[in-house]
Amino acid sequence: MPFKKKKPSVSAPPTPLGLLPLLTRRTIPDAMSHQKDMLATYAKQMVEVPDVAMQLPTGSGKTLVGLLIAEWRRRKFKARVVYLCPTRQLVHQVVEQAQAEYGIDAIAFVGSKRAYSPRDCSDYTTGAKLAVTTYSSLFNTHPYFNHPDTILLDDAHAAENYVAKMWSLEIPVGDKKYASLHAAFSGVLKEHISGRSYRRLTGDWEDRFDTKWVDKLPTETASALEDRIIDVIDAHQDVGDVKFTWPLLRDHLHACHIYLASREILIRPLVPPTWTHAPFEGATQRIYMSATLGAGGDLERLTGRTKIARIEAPEDFRTAGVGRRFFMFPGLSLKSGDCDTLRKRVQKHAGRSVVLTPHDAAADAVAEQFKDADDFRIFSAADIEASKKEFVRSDKAVAIMAGRFDGIDFPNEDCRLLCLDGLPKATNAQERFLMSNMGASALLNERTQTRILQAAGRCTRALQDRSAVFVTGAELLQFLTDDRNWRHFHPELQAELAFGVHQSRGVGAADMMDYFRSFLANDDAWEEANSDIVDDASNQLQEPFPAMSELESVVSHEVQYQRALWSGNYERALEKARAIVSQLNAHSLRGYRALWHYLAGSSAQKLSGKVGDAHDKTAREQFSAALDAAPNISWLVLLVRWCVATPLHRQRR
Repeated sequence: MPFKKKKPSVSAPPTPLGLLPLLTRRTIPDAMSHQKDMLATYAKQMVEVPDVAMQLPTGSGKTLVGLLIAEWRRRKFKARVVYLCPTRQLVHQVVEQAQAEYGIDAIAFVGSKRAYSPRDCSDYTTGAKLAVTTYSSLFNTHPYFNHPDTILLDDAHAAENYVAKMWSLEIPVGDKKYASLHAAFSGVLKEHISGRSYRRLTGDWEDRFDTKWVDKLPTETASALEDRIIDVIDAHQDVGDVKFTWPLLRDHLHACHIYLASREILIRPLVPPTWTHAPFEGATQRIYMSATLGAGGDLERLTGRTKIARIEAPEDFRTAGVGRRFFMFPGLSLKSGDCDTLRKRVQKHAGRSVVLTPHDAAADAVAEQFKDADDFRIFSAADIEASKKEFVRSDKAVAIMAGRFDGIDFPNEDCRLLCLDGLPKATNAQERFLMSNMGASALLNERTQTRILQAAGRCTRALQDRSAVFVTGAELLQFLTDDRNWRHFHPELQAELAFGVHQSRGVGAADMMDYFRSFLANDDAWEEANSDIVDDASNQLQEPFPAMSELESVVSHEVQYQRALWSGNYERALEKARAIVSQLNAHSLRGYRALWHYLAGSSAQKLSGKVGDAHDKTAREQFSAALDAAPNISWLVLLVRWCVATPLHRQRR
């Protein structure tokens, strides 16, 4: 057999946009004007910038923009390129688009790395093709992709839990694997928390409010118990994900927070220390593709970067709406049981529907309603992971997904009915603590809004799309029907919500069913209603959330604080914490300012050598300021009264 001839190197044009004519297998004729504008801005300003965020709203064709940049960098710089997606389903979706629509060679890497084919691996490692994989494939202790040159993070606005999970030790009591560890950990804490907190932590609930309880173990208490906590977790280090996460946290427990919630313990740093993860830190460029650029520095907080350059979408595209949504709020007129009955009727009439719920229990309850409908197929997220073709081919089908409020698209005729059951608000104990205990909701306002808007847009992915959005769940109903929240929404969404609220008040189930039939048929009545929505939208304005500029001004200090704390540099951590509180002046940031006063006090206390020294006094001042700004945190009261006089960190073995 003769030796194989080496293929000639594929040339790279001067810019990513120039690559498109060279992709002879593509099925699209050209890029859209706004895509060309963003690619031109990238080529002119951002090629050598380490961290770049690109605002690519729904319907903007972000996949083409991202893949063109990825393929261009692969060719131009001989780069090993990794394109990250939140879910496996999205990995397959991106690869299918790359190959079928754009003529770009891309490989899906999903599942265990032991199952990766040698051919695919060599294509990536030699830089012959792009790799498309999940966040978890990169953010783990032993990633296959250990030396990427370029990393693209798709749906970066939703990346917080995917990135932070690498440094988050979750210990749920409901999972049998962790039951023994949870019991042992709770036993260590029992004498240091109230009796009711202990009962809540272990699941001995007294009322429904206990199920939503969350708190933080004071850093001072955690310091005093550090050796005992380490001993307990060391004894369970082979349990579940502990074997992966604990080695990263064990020597940095002083830089983490311990959150206590109903039947759950979470240990994690405030900001994920991505600078310690060589595959991420060592990349030449990281590109964050996001529906929002994270006003207030949220993108930097999510990814642990001090500064991310930004390319905004063109103004005319940012102000344009995407598709049309008909919001239905049955809870404004019907009782809970009647809402469920109407939803099932609407779903049967639609044929195909998608249901998004915040947790598995809610998903199971929805599925239970269809157990007697033998002609309906029930699809879970796992069922459509590789492909949604079977769902789309089914005339009668329900796709029910828990905790998946973004990432899965059902455009055009794929689905015309989306059911949102519950509010995708705080998704982990740290977020819940900041929002409910510290009153720091201003920090997470945009993050919460983005999750809701992404959820509501699963079936409207382009200008011509339209979808009914059937809303249930008390919190979500309250949030979306409160017109005080609307001013921060896109004008067309404001008009859609106002229309939906008006149609849903003072009507019966039969009326709502008639409205839905009209929408689904796209008849003259709906055409007139749609014109009313368009007219109303032209009269609305979108206001930014308050205090975003202050939050943006401190985010680099926050990341530098975490870096200093991670390395045990308390002087630097104190300096950064004090710089943060000096710039957080808005009333709406009072709760967040309290957190940073507290963190400054904790750093000062670590530096204190004796009662009454300068650091001791600083700690007292900072704890008192924290209590003034967050008077409802009970352990802050005790801390101000007692803990500085008897520093708990000196009680460690």
